[in-house]
Amino acid sequence: MTDSLFTTLNVAGVGLEVPTGLLLGGQWKPGSAGETFNVLDAATGSPIAEVHSATQRDAEEAMDIAAATQAEWGASAPRERAEILRKLYELVMEHEDELAVLQSYELGRALPDSYGEVAYGGEYFRWFSERAAAIAGEYRVAQGGSGRIVTTKNPVGPALAITPWNFPLAMVTRKLAPALAAGCVMIAKPAQLTPLTMLYLAQLTKDAGLPDGVFQVLPTKSAKNVSVLLEDDRLRKFTFTGSTEVGQMLAAKAAEKTIRTSLELGGNAPFVVLEDADVDQAVEAAITSKMRGAGQVCIASNRFIVHDKVAEQFERGVIEKMKEFVLGPGTDKKTTMGPMVSEEQRDKVAELVKKAVDEGATVALGGPEGHEKLFETHPELDPNGFWYPATVLTGVKPEFEIANEEIFGPVAAIQRVSSNEEALRLANDTKFGLAGYVCGGDLKNALRFAEQLEVGMVGVNRGAISDATAPFGGVKQSGMGREGGFEGIEEYQETKYIALDL
Repeated sequence: MTDSLFTTLNVAGVGLEVPTGLLLGGQWKPGSAGETFNVLDAATGSPIAEVHSATQRDAEEAMDIAAATQAEWGASAPRERAEILRKLYELVMEHEDELAVLQSYELGRALPDSYGEVAYGGEYFRWFSERAAAIAGEYRVAQGGSGRIVTTKNPVGPALAITPWNFPLAMVTRKLAPALAAGCVMIAKPAQLTPLTMLYLAQLTKDAGLPDGVFQVLPTKSAKNVSVLLEDDRLRKFTFTGSTEVGQMLAAKAAEKTIRTSLELGGNAPFVVLEDADVDQAVEAAITSKMRGAGQVCIASNRFIVHDKVAEQFERGVIEKMKEFVLGPGTDKKTTMGPMVSEEQRDKVAELVKKAVDEGATVALGGPEGHEKLFETHPELDPNGFWYPATVLTGVKPEFEIANEEIFGPVAAIQRVSSNEEALRLANDTKFGLAGYVCGGDLKNALRFAEQLEVGMVGVNRGAISDATAPFGGVKQSGMGREGGFEGIEEYQETKYIALDL
């Protein structure tokens, strides 16, 4: 138990004062039951901070505050909201070192990837600051001629956001920025594994002048203590990023109260290499799409589906690129690939790879033996950290478990196909549809292939697709709704129609 509501950290030469309490009504507070939980350094398995844990009572208090704050915030001037969002963008960029180091410390991710997330996550504040000041309705003549049709865009109301551990900054900014722009107050629950980044961001929202009670943060060791708010009639919006199973369960709960819901759920992204692809370009795109955050990314390539004519060259290229990754603590500036976020995640990846080998896949790099001998080849690593080596599997078949489960680790599982038609069939043969990738030399054919992929987002001859100015989301069991782009603010707005007779 700790009575402190802040912790002081010094990581990679960067000094940090990080909140560890609950943000309720603009004040940092302990949880009402006095309970805490530890945040671990993924590179050592050791505790780095003790965070206060919210209870159901705390969630109810947050909802009381949100309900009381919504009307005033919803009626605030669009320019006021825009200027606060712009200030938030500036503060995020001003504190990019602190935010990047903090993410790498609690998540284990390499610093280059964390700096990339700061730029990406901060951009949502800038983008939606511009959308806040451009909210528009409509005025038109009814078909009969005498009437008028007027529409306005109103804030949905209090929102609850539940975010995952793998993007502790961008997953909240992608939800918070459009909510604030639309005039919605928000209660957010960060992931138990990585709450510190959101808590640090919450302090920045106070520094930016966001009114008390508009944004509240509830870290907790029991997610049910916060998801109980789905039973509250005052909650009008629910946004979730995480596993399909949990998302569907919570969405069903939200449906009982007809709560507006948006979900970004699991993926099984295909990365297709057509027979006419520029293989060197495809290899670069493959590494980009697979290895950001050591593969712990929802839109990471999960199934590499490669035409026979270029498969051998592609496999050689991927193996050589994977060998170049420097494994180490995320906060070490030499590191380009950090550990898994937790022991559970590391073990899941190891089990998927082992099962694939048992089913007949060939280990071209890493794998079970590489994992077993990791501390022989890397004696500098702390054996209590959650390490797994960069791995390449060839000879993978569509029926293997690894081709049907989200890997969420640094593992490239490569399948070969004999035609582009077979590639498309395999790519779409999944219940998921978040992201996909296709590489081809003939842009017309590649674009046609992209249009036939059953996913919400496609990268053509590129491995990076995330963009705050573009709509992010999936189809099938990968979710519903869109975040970012012009569409993102609509998730937090209701259209009101007013009929006039003249």
